[in-house]
Amino acid sequence: MRYEIWGEQLPAVTMQLEVGESVYTQRGGLSWMSDGINMETNMKGGLGKALGRMFSGESLFMATYTARHAGAQITFASSMPGNIKVFEIGPGREYIAQKSAFLCAQPGVTLSAEFTRSFKGGLFGGEGFILQRYTGSGLVFLELDGAIREYTLAPGEVLKVDTGNVAAFESTVGYSAEMVKGFTNILFGGEGLFLTTLQGPGKVWLQTMSVSELAGRILPYMPSHD
Repeated sequence: MRYEIWGEQLPAVTMQLEVGESVYTQRGGLSWMSDGINMETNMKGGLGKALGRMFSGESLFMATYTARHAGAQITFASSMPGNIKVFEIGPGREYIAQKSAFLCAQPGVTLSAEFTRSFKGGLFGGEGFILQRYTGSGLVFLELDGAIREYTLAPGEVLKVDTGNVAAFESTVGYSAEMVKGFTNILFGGEGLFLTTLQGPGKVWLQTMSVSELAGRILPYMPSHD
């Protein structure tokens, strides 16, 4: 598979498939494709895995696209301003990402729900109790919000992140939440009660905005119906 990520702030990925190569996405994720590609829609992995995907922000059904001839092209576009990042999944390379990050992947990649081990991290960490975990083998393309900055954390190194700014991290990274210290900070700091705590070793990807934050900023300008 060859691919090109393009589009700057409103990105898309165009893939060129060889005969028999496939890629899958959630239902309705396709933007356009050339002739010579078959589409098959199913629950991919059965009802149990489909329900897990639904809890992590994706649809029950997945659509798999398979090329019938060499050079067939297919394009998937991000639903929000931001970035499309590609991750290679394999032995020792598993990743966890925010809900609804999944854009598309090769068939060897398994998407499942990741339940946060920390009650406090799930309740106050910004992404809720359920994230997305990617295992198996192959490429997965994620849509992340805003601009992205990558950090590599050493063993035991801690990064504290504002709610909703955690985009993705390697499965070796610990994820929890920490209460903001100081009554004045809590009452007037404007950052909420908790920060997400990421502890190394491993890589993390942080985003400058989240969908919920963007929606909150747009909401005051929406017309009201009295």
